[in-house]
This record gives sequence, structure tokens and C-alpha cells, in this order.
Amino acid sequence: MRHLALAAAILLGSTALAGAETVYHRGNTAEPETLDQHLTSTIYESNILRDLYEGLVIDGADGSVQPGVAESWAMSDDGLVYTFTLRNDAKWSNGDPVTASDFVFSYRRILDPATGAKYADVLYPIDGAEAYNKGEADAETLGVRAPDDLTVEITLANATPYFLQLLTHQTSLPVHPATVEADPENFTKPGTMVSNGPYALSEWVPNAHIKAEKNANFHDADSVAIDTVYYYPTEDRAAALRRFEAGELDSNNDGPVEQMTYMSERLGDQLRIAPYLGTYYYAINTSKPPFDDARVRKALSMVIDREFLASEIWGDTMVAGYSLVPPGIDNYGEPAYADYKDMSLLDREDSALEMMKDAGFGPDNPLEVDIRFNTSENHQKTATAIADMWKPLGVETTLTNSDTKTHYAILRDRGDFDVARAGWIGDYSDPQNFLFLLESENEGFNYARYENMEYDNLMKRAAATNDLDERAGILFQAEEIFSRDQPYIPLMYYGSISLVSDRLQGWEDNLRNVHPTRFMSVGE
Repeated sequence: MRHLALAAAILLGSTALAGAETVYHRGNTAEPETLDQHLTSTIYESNILRDLYEGLVIDGADGSVQPGVAESWAMSDDGLVYTFTLRNDAKWSNGDPVTASDFVFSYRRILDPATGAKYADVLYPIDGAEAYNKGEADAETLGVRAPDDLTVEITLANATPYFLQLLTHQTSLPVHPATVEADPENFTKPGTMVSNGPYALSEWVPNAHIKAEKNANFHDADSVAIDTVYYYPTEDRAAALRRFEAGELDSNNDGPVEQMTYMSERLGDQLRIAPYLGTYYYAINTSKPPFDDARVRKALSMVIDREFLASEIWGDTMVAGYSLVPPGIDNYGEPAYADYKDMSLLDREDSALEMMKDAGFGPDNPLEVDIRFNTSENHQKTATAIADMWKPLGVETTLTNSDTKTHYAILRDRGDFDVARAGWIGDYSDPQNFLFLLESENEGFNYARYENMEYDNLMKRAAATNDLDERAGILFQAEEIFSRDQPYIPLMYYGSISLVSDRLQGWEDNLRNVHPTRFMSVGE
């Protein structure tokens, strides 16, 4: 009997050990609008999609381009044709093989004008993409082909130095054709979604959490250490900090900047601050008088004390910014800074007062401005400070805030606003990824509704220029026009703030602040 009892105890213990589940509780800024990779547009959506799906190439733990479904690739001598060889063990979560035709289907879907993808123009470097997306050509003209089940051939309109980085973006993640065709309205829901990444969607409780579980059919499942991931919308940074300290979150991709001193003292190495490829800015509605007047826009921009915002409100986790393109980006020199960058604040204020006077505004005719921002204590503090900085111009400011999902829906869907807070994190390290935001036809991200034919023509010239130095010069000219017209007010360059528990291993700080769960593990 003792032997039987001992054997049973050993069996029970080993069964419990084998069944132990590794869970990662991950704070993720905000509630996603959608998990349709062809309709998403935000960082917090991409953080989830990066775990659910795998593209031809992926982001490594350090943010570098790594093989994904494609185990290798080759580029033609002229830089126009990329040939990707797919691994033969890639599978969808339902066991179907991942084939080259799945990628052809997916690229055609996102670029189909009927899909309405706001991010479709990111893929315009692909030959025929723009014409197809604008309804001027058929899907068959798109430069994405599948010569066989394990080969994807992508032809570009022009040599694109950042193309492989671009393919790590969510716009290049595949969808499962049969599932999308069977239920196009619901294929992103738990129980319906079929994905090909390290995790599969199992639960979505709106405004509470999203749950993903390890995909047993993933080709590299043996190396995925975390079994289950919970993603929590953490718009309230202070509440997220409390949850982190209580051990309820293993990480959060932001923190309450107003508590920087406290976090530095209490969290030590668990507080991670790193350079980040992004610009924090205010978009001005240039389609709405009097904001269609460049003098008004420039005057509003000139009197803002960016150094104060970066230091006093953002605790030096941001850097004062005077250009749309952040410094240090690849394939570029110094950005085209605003011409008042090195002027004193007093001189800038004097010039701004004259501009406002010329535009018809002053004590007898004050300019009324509403600043719209998404919910965050620091966004509110920034807006309040800027409202005070505008007072010497006679500007009367009101503030309007909404949750992140509603805020960006208003901007993307061309709702009414005067001035709105926004930010852009580079999808790849190239100035085009910032400057394309202001192209007239970029309805999804041209929040300012800015239209300038000279600017558009320069962007088209740059896209058709293979020489990197010549291309950089053309893009610089475009940014000079931006700096002159100020449809956006660049305020600061981002730094990334992350709370990372000592329990979480494998988190590597990088310029793009990408952290795929598949490369991490959770200990005790």
C-alpha cells in the first residue's frame, strides 16, 4: 500500500508540474478598435497582432528584421524584385499549411479599395499597389505573386531601402483566406480567428482583457516559453503602476510620468527608459477657418515652450521637438527644423503676435481654440500648459478629452476638431514614414487635411529616386515646406517608458520599442 501511495503521489506531482501554466500579464495602453490587421492603425493593436500572426519577416527581440514564414529571401540587382522562400512547416492554428497564395490573398485584400484599409498606402512601394488601391487597376496587376506554394515574389515600383522593415508591420501580416471568406465580419473573434503566429486568440472581454494561448501548430512552438498572455487596456497609467507594484502586471508599455521620481526610487531596474523613434505633435484642422491660415498655425506653434513640456511635464522622458522627422533616423541627415528653433521665447512671442494681428486676431477679436486629446493625465497637463502659453496671443482655449479609441476614430474619420493631440511612432527607420503622413491623398493619417501639390510632388519624386543622397535631399525639401506651413505642430520626440518585472526575462530595449512575447519567459 505504501508503494502504491508513493507512486500515486509521484504521479500526481509530475502531472501537476507538467500541467503548470506560464502566464504573462501584459499592460497594453488601450482597448483595440479591431484585430483585423488590415484595418488597424495603432501601436497597441500591433502589440497583440505581432503575437497572433507571423509575416514573411518578423521583429526580433532587439527590433531587427528576422526570418518569419520566409526562411530566406533574395533581392534582384536593381532592388526591385524580392523572392521569399517559405518554410515548409509553417501552419495555421487550425493545422492548414501556410502557403504563398495566402500572402497573395492577404496583400490583395488590404489593397482592395472595398476593404477600406487606412494604412494601405504604406504598401504603395509594391508595384501596382497604388493603382489597385485607388480602383484604377485590377488585383492581377499587383506585384505580388506565388510561383509555387513555397515562393512569394514581390516586385516594387522603385527601389525601397526600408522594404524589409516595412514587411514587419501589421499591414503585411497574412489572414487565413478560407476563414475570411466564410465570415468576413467576424473572422477576428475568439473561436473564429485562425492565426499563424505563436499565439491564438481565445478570449476578448471588451475594456477588460484579451487572452491569447500558445498555438500548438506554430512551427517554432517548442521555443515559446509563455503559455498564456493576457493583454490589459491600461489608459490610466497611475492605476497601471499600482497594478504593476501589486504584481498584477508583469509589464506595462508606459508609466505615469508625473511619478518619475517615485518610480526611479522604488522600481530601480524595473523602470526602463529608452530612445524611441517617434514624434508627439498637435494636428491642426487646416480645412477649417481660421486654421486654414498658415500665419495662425505658425503663431500657435512659435509660442510653445517645448523644453518646459519635455522637462517639467514629461520628466525628461521626451526631448523638445522642432521637426516632424526625429533626428538620428536612417537615410537622412539633420531634419528640417522650424526656422524659429533657436530664437528666444520672447522674440518668438513678438513675432507670433504680429502674425496673429496680420491674420485679424487680437484683444478685440480673440481666437477660440479647442484642444482635443485622448485620456491621459500627461496629455491633459500638456494641453493645459499649452493653453497657458497661448494666452499672451489672446487665444481662448477649451479642452476636450475622450478615450483613445474614440479620439483616433474622430481624427481618422474626419470628425470635427480644431487642434488635436496625436503621435507617430516610426514603422521603419526612414524619413518617408513620417513625411508621408501629410500627403494629400493619405486620408487615414493626414489628420490635418493638409493639401499642398508642391509637397505631394516632392514625395512622389523621392519615391522614384534610387540614389539615397539625392532622395534625402528631396525629402528635406518636403520637410522644409512642412516646417513653413505647420499643419502639424511638432512638440517632442518620444522616449519609451516601460515597467518590466524582474520575473520577465527576454525584454530587450530597442528604438522601435517592439517586444514580441515569443522571445520572453516568466519566472518566479
